[in-house]
Amino acid sequence: MPYPPTDSVDNLNATRGHITSLDPCVIYSSVAPDRVVWNNDAYRFLKDESPDTANPSLWRQSRLCAEQGLFEVTDGVYQVRGLDISNITFVETKGTDQLGVVVIDPLISYECAKKALELYLSHRPGRIIRALIYTHSHIDHFGGAGAIVEAAGVNLPIYAPEGFFEHAVSENIYAGNAMLRRSVYMYGITLPKGPEGQIGVGLGLATSSGRTNFVPPIVNITTTGQSAIIDSLEIYNALCMAENASHTMHNIQTLQGALVRDARLWARYLDESIVLFGKDTDVVFSSHHWPTWGKENIITFLSQQRDLYAYLHNETLRQLNNGYTGLEIAEDFKLPPSLGKLWSARGYYGSVSHNVKAIYNRHMGWFDGNPAHLWEHPPVPAAKRYVDCVGGIERAIALGKQYEQEGDLRFAATLLSHAVFADQENAGAREALQSVLKKLGYASENATWRNFFLTGAKELTQPIVASKMVIRVDGPKVWDEAFTIDILITDLRSGWHLNLSNGALTGHAIPFKTIESGELSASLTIEVTHAQLVGLTVGQPDNLDRIPTSGDVKVWKTLLSLLTIPDGTFAIVTPEKLSNK
Repeated sequence: MPYPPTDSVDNLNATRGHITSLDPCVIYSSVAPDRVVWNNDAYRFLKDESPDTANPSLWRQSRLCAEQGLFEVTDGVYQVRGLDISNITFVETKGTDQLGVVVIDPLISYECAKKALELYLSHRPGRIIRALIYTHSHIDHFGGAGAIVEAAGVNLPIYAPEGFFEHAVSENIYAGNAMLRRSVYMYGITLPKGPEGQIGVGLGLATSSGRTNFVPPIVNITTTGQSAIIDSLEIYNALCMAENASHTMHNIQTLQGALVRDARLWARYLDESIVLFGKDTDVVFSSHHWPTWGKENIITFLSQQRDLYAYLHNETLRQLNNGYTGLEIAEDFKLPPSLGKLWSARGYYGSVSHNVKAIYNRHMGWFDGNPAHLWEHPPVPAAKRYVDCVGGIERAIALGKQYEQEGDLRFAATLLSHAVFADQENAGAREALQSVLKKLGYASENATWRNFFLTGAKELTQPIVASKMVIRVDGPKVWDEAFTIDILITDLRSGWHLNLSNGALTGHAIPFKTIESGELSASLTIEVTHAQLVGLTVGQPDNLDRIPTSGDVKVWKTLLSLLTIPDGTFAIVTPEKLSNK
């Protein structure tokens, strides 16, 4: 589908009402002052023209998301944008002292919410926080609440939809660890920020990594139209759509994993918002992206968002009932031209492809009805059989490269993934798949697809286990230790440097070399395959007998003796703590 025509409306709206910026827009941790938890300045490269390593449409979206600072939405309503993936909104009240303010959605992190509050108060000094509102149960809409409660006092009224507590907790418990791991891929957390790496997530730039707090709501909103008295809140004719309407196609099911959302209800609630508030609204804003002004523009925008999710749902169900599977529907699914041309319907965060599959899955489940798909082999044994069928691992790699050269990157990725799963230590298979995934990532209009492809490419040639070690070191026990280790991974032709000093283990990639080269400066250098490295850190941690080394091997034993195993069941609502803190 061709890109939408260039226009300036979003550029104007994304900067309209700008009052001041945070300069520099770098926010540090409140518990580890040298650690950066948010860095908008790292995205200054987006001011340049789109390079060959990025989709121009996604580049445009990320550039808009990079606008940061305090913005006036309308008289008495302010937003701080660009200090996290989400926006924080300040709605001023007109009580007896004329100094009240209600805060909506306090970002992910304490540090970011605190800095946003300071930015608002620098322009509107003396304002007293009268209430806090959570629009919904995603952490980017409540995680920074601690900063707001700290400023307002523990008796601050907090409002949230009914079921907020249960959804906020359950989403992070039942599949929390798996979702966290996949979020590293979805948000490109380990990727460098730049034209060849992470350039945003479609809904914003990135997720902050500061301190989070779960402050439970006090008042539950249980019915549409429920009223509450909050310090004589002024009517501003400003409609907050939370995350129901934003300037991208959203996820029906997120790639990091979650329950499938109901696209039919999504459309219905957008229609309800138009009926209830459309005729009285002068500006509509959300907890992501930028506002839309003017009654006609607002009705058009909300109607287009409604029709987008309704069409995704209805057309998927129509084709489903004609016997097509989720894969088949997604492959040829087309939006109406009137929707497809809209920037706000582009798949920067959600996508037509994975949303259609999610809708199919919600109604029909994972099984497509083909009995041949009912009891398939898992990935590794299936991969070995596929590789055997094409004539062995080298033949599979050669065919994968051929499909890549012919431009069929999708099947090249499929075939080369089988090669990697069939022989995970085969450097040629890894390098070939990495090349394909990079090309898929660079071409992706969807930010989360780009991040998945590029993170996968990165992890094919960089040791995950080495990078994980840095967060397992028991800091207080190593205050007086200092050493360096170079890990040379022979089959990946890559290297990793670890440095322990001042209680912190840090690491970064280094060019590959061999021990025989003699160019060694670390306290210890080890030469291993990727599988051996996994074994050293998980299975056989002390056995370096058959591993080529240079330097003091005692350093390795010292390091491993200081690694801890995290407890995924630590207490939260009761006082028990680990005895080996």
